[in-house]
Amino acid sequence: MPYQELAKLAAELEEHLGHPHDPASRMPYLRILDHDEREEYPYPFVNLLQRWGVHEYNIPEAQGGRAGDVETGFQLLRLIARRDPTTATALIITSLAFMPAWIAGSTEQKQYLSDAMKQGSRYAWGLSEREHGSDVLANEMSAEKVPGGYLLSGEKWLIGNARVADGLVLFARTRPAGGPAGYSVFLLEKRRTPAGSVDELPNERLHGLRALDMSGVRLDRVFVPDAALIGAEGAGLEIALQTSQVARTLIGSIALSAVDTALRVTLDFTEQRVIFNQKVSDIPYSRRQLTESFADLMVADAVSLGAVRSLQLVPEQTSVWSSVVKYFVPTLLERTMSQLNIVLGARFYLRDTEHYGIHQKMLRDLLVANFADGNTVVNLKNLALQLDGLLSSAREPDADAVAEAEQRVRVLYGPDQPLPLYRPWDQELFSRGRDDALLAAPAALDELRRRATEAAEPQRGWLVQSAELAEELLDQVGAVRERCQALKADLGRAYGQSAELFDLAKEYCLLHAVAACLHAHLHASLGEPFPNGALLLLQLERLRRQWHPHEAVTDSAVVDEVMGVLRRLHQEDRLFSYGQFQLARRS
Repeated sequence: MPYQELAKLAAELEEHLGHPHDPASRMPYLRILDHDEREEYPYPFVNLLQRWGVHEYNIPEAQGGRAGDVETGFQLLRLIARRDPTTATALIITSLAFMPAWIAGSTEQKQYLSDAMKQGSRYAWGLSEREHGSDVLANEMSAEKVPGGYLLSGEKWLIGNARVADGLVLFARTRPAGGPAGYSVFLLEKRRTPAGSVDELPNERLHGLRALDMSGVRLDRVFVPDAALIGAEGAGLEIALQTSQVARTLIGSIALSAVDTALRVTLDFTEQRVIFNQKVSDIPYSRRQLTESFADLMVADAVSLGAVRSLQLVPEQTSVWSSVVKYFVPTLLERTMSQLNIVLGARFYLRDTEHYGIHQKMLRDLLVANFADGNTVVNLKNLALQLDGLLSSAREPDADAVAEAEQRVRVLYGPDQPLPLYRPWDQELFSRGRDDALLAAPAALDELRRRATEAAEPQRGWLVQSAELAEELLDQVGAVRERCQALKADLGRAYGQSAELFDLAKEYCLLHAVAACLHAHLHASLGEPFPNGALLLLQLERLRRQWHPHEAVTDSAVVDEVMGVLRRLHQEDRLFSYGQFQLARRS
């Protein structure tokens, strides 16, 4: 969808939902917190959004939906999640349950599920099991072949929407020995099975997303017809991993939105609270805390922008981009939340005021982005398995690969650039050493320096500093590669499971984020107050602090400039994002 159309659609949804601090709006914080407090599934909000048609942006156009790209659904989810991550997660779950059919299903299966979703049916993605967690190749739910279909037996646990769903898409073992080709995916319509044949497990009480249905099912020889098999028998693992790539990319919307809301609540406080005869926002320490939090959020936005658009433009690299965003964004923004807690002080601990109570809810809800659909360890392991090739390509790149990457980053980080039609079946499980963000980073540095020569002061100075800092950070590619090779030589076969390799994978995510900030500055800035050299410099400083935690690069002038950008977006009710979508106006 063209950016202008997406911006208009986002504004329409915001206007429909109203300002969340207004108790008379359709989705106010007051009612959201009430559902959360009572741990009551948000049926009214899910139904409200389905009536508006938000689910249709996750249904392919070929099946009568409106989903031509992933970015539209992602951005709409951000607007929902900034009000209630629980409702957004409930909607994400149904969309993910549809992904196996979109990836590998027949035309008939896609149409059937699309029609059911348009009628309001809810689905759950039944992947995890109580005893096996992220080890999907140990899953025990079995599908025994019988004439005309299969008998499903076993348990799925910690499944979102499991009890409220009309149907489940299940990952089950079709070969007794299991193995990579031993699993398949099936559609089970709960409402069409004999009464009592599907045991619904108790809902688990949660720390965050308290109103979400998080439960499971237990089956004992429940029959499903041959037509319930999605894709080929034995292709279940590949389908599940491709689905997880999408999930890992989308779940970042929860973290982004949680911090967006928390930053707004904190700004409302600091702009009004006077202490020691000055606004809290004007106290130098508090001001730096606010601007650093904003810079963190914009780093995460840059990383997410490229990752979401990579699903369509470079699906062969999705294994890298989805794991980077899934590890990096929640991990970074958890620290950002802690920083905002310090600024907000005791008020973030209060439960009976919706203005501050929503901050506390966002603090809890954000955590789901760290473990849902592949936790930190799973994503770092996926990167670790590809790290040697990725670092080699970045250090000694192929000229043709670099030229292609330089062209593609303009689209990957340019929300106004058209994307090809989403083809999820093209997603690959290994990138073969390609990461366009890093491959195109040297050219981005050159372009940044060129723009610096054309800029007026003080922007010129900030851009020059940014280029120097980015070059320093990107030079870490060589050091990380050398440590990777030394570790491989030292540990031999133990290399792949070593804790040190996981630490190197974390550093790779930082390098990818540095590149993402450069590309977003150059290509994602669609109008004032972006692009801004002070913001870029502060973003890069925040990343540099991962290597040098006590060394500052910026000064008070940079902080003041970034505070001006932050205040402008907040006062104009725009999303804290390169997209700057117009939010519901304050009454």
